[in-house]
Amino acid sequence: MVNIQQNGKSIEINYLCIVKKILISAAFFLMLLFTETIVAQCAMCTKTASQLGEKPALGLNNGILYLMFTPFVIMGIIAYRWWKSQPKSGEEN
Repeated sequence: MVNIQQNGKSIEINYLCIVKKILISAAFFLMLLFTETIVAQCAMCTKTASQLGEKPALGLNNGILYLMFTPFVIMGIIAYRWWKSQPKSGEEN
Protein backbone atom coordinates (compact mmCIF):
# COMPACT_ATOMS: atom_id res chain seq x y z
CA MET A 1 0.00 0.00 0.00
CA VAL A 2 1.35 3.41 -0.98
CA ASN A 3 0.25 6.80 0.34
CA ILE A 4 0.35 9.68 -2.15
CA GLN A 5 -0.28 13.33 -1.34
CA GLN A 6 -2.31 15.09 -4.03
CA ASN A 7 -3.95 18.51 -3.62
CA GLY A 8 -3.58 18.22 0.14
CA LYS A 9 -5.36 14.87 0.25
CA SER A 10 -3.80 11.54 1.12
CA ILE A 11 -4.59 8.78 -1.39
CA GLU A 12 -3.89 5.14 -0.56
CA ILE A 13 -3.13 2.91 -3.52
CA ASN A 14 -3.20 -0.84 -3.10
CA TYR A 15 -1.25 -2.14 -6.08
CA LEU A 16 -2.07 -5.78 -5.33
CA CYS A 17 -5.78 -5.04 -5.60
CA ILE A 18 -5.29 -3.18 -8.88
CA VAL A 19 -3.18 -5.99 -10.37
CA LYS A 20 -5.76 -8.56 -9.27
CA LYS A 21 -8.58 -6.65 -10.99
CA ILE A 22 -6.52 -6.29 -14.17
CA LEU A 23 -5.71 -10.03 -14.25
CA ILE A 24 -9.34 -11.02 -13.68
CA SER A 25 -10.49 -8.66 -16.44
CA ALA A 26 -7.80 -9.93 -18.83
CA ALA A 27 -8.76 -13.57 -18.12
CA PHE A 28 -12.43 -12.78 -18.76
CA PHE A 29 -11.73 -11.09 -22.10
CA LEU A 30 -9.38 -13.89 -23.19
CA MET A 31 -12.10 -16.44 -22.45
CA LEU A 32 -14.51 -14.43 -24.59
CA LEU A 33 -11.94 -14.13 -27.36
CA PHE A 34 -11.18 -17.85 -27.60
CA THR A 35 -14.66 -19.33 -27.23
CA GLU A 36 -16.20 -21.36 -29.99
CA THR A 37 -19.67 -20.82 -31.35
CA ILE A 38 -22.25 -21.66 -28.73
CA VAL A 39 -25.15 -23.86 -29.80
CA ALA A 40 -28.07 -23.48 -27.42
CA GLN A 41 -30.90 -25.51 -28.82
CA CYS A 42 -32.95 -28.33 -27.43
CA ALA A 43 -33.87 -31.28 -29.61
CA MET A 44 -37.19 -29.79 -30.73
CA CYS A 45 -35.63 -26.41 -31.55
CA THR A 46 -32.87 -28.14 -33.54
CA LYS A 47 -35.46 -30.05 -35.60
CA THR A 48 -37.48 -26.89 -36.24
CA ALA A 49 -34.36 -24.89 -37.12
CA SER A 50 -33.19 -27.56 -39.57
CA GLN A 51 -36.50 -27.26 -41.41
CA LEU A 52 -36.24 -23.44 -41.55
CA GLY A 53 -32.83 -23.23 -43.18
CA GLU A 54 -29.40 -21.80 -42.31
CA LYS A 55 -30.09 -18.10 -41.61
CA PRO A 56 -33.33 -18.54 -39.65
CA ALA A 57 -31.63 -21.27 -37.59
CA LEU A 58 -28.81 -18.87 -36.65
CA GLY A 59 -31.39 -16.23 -35.72
CA LEU A 60 -33.27 -18.73 -33.57
CA ASN A 61 -30.03 -19.76 -31.86
CA ASN A 62 -29.08 -16.12 -31.17
CA GLY A 63 -32.54 -15.47 -29.74
CA ILE A 64 -32.24 -18.45 -27.42
CA LEU A 65 -28.82 -17.23 -26.23
CA TYR A 66 -30.17 -13.71 -25.67
CA LEU A 67 -33.06 -15.02 -23.59
CA MET A 68 -30.68 -17.27 -21.64
CA PHE A 69 -28.13 -14.58 -20.74
CA THR A 70 -30.57 -11.80 -19.80
CA PRO A 71 -31.46 -13.18 -16.32
CA PHE A 72 -27.77 -13.81 -15.60
CA VAL A 73 -26.89 -10.21 -16.45
CA ILE A 74 -29.73 -8.86 -14.31
CA MET A 75 -28.75 -11.05 -11.34
CA GLY A 76 -25.11 -10.05 -11.80
CA ILE A 77 -25.99 -6.35 -11.64
CA ILE A 78 -28.13 -6.89 -8.54
CA ALA A 79 -25.40 -8.93 -6.84
CA TYR A 80 -22.74 -6.35 -7.68
CA ARG A 81 -24.81 -3.45 -6.32
CA TRP A 82 -25.61 -5.45 -3.17
CA TRP A 83 -21.93 -6.30 -2.70
CA LYS A 84 -20.84 -2.66 -3.16
CA SER A 85 -23.49 -1.41 -0.71
CA GLN A 86 -22.28 -3.69 2.10
CA PRO A 87 -20.01 -1.97 4.64
CA LYS A 88 -16.43 -3.19 4.65
CA SER A 89 -15.23 -5.22 7.62
CA GLY A 90 -13.91 -2.95 10.34
CA GLU A 91 -16.35 -0.14 9.58
CA GLU A 92 -19.26 0.61 11.83
CA ASN A 93 -22.82 1.37 10.66
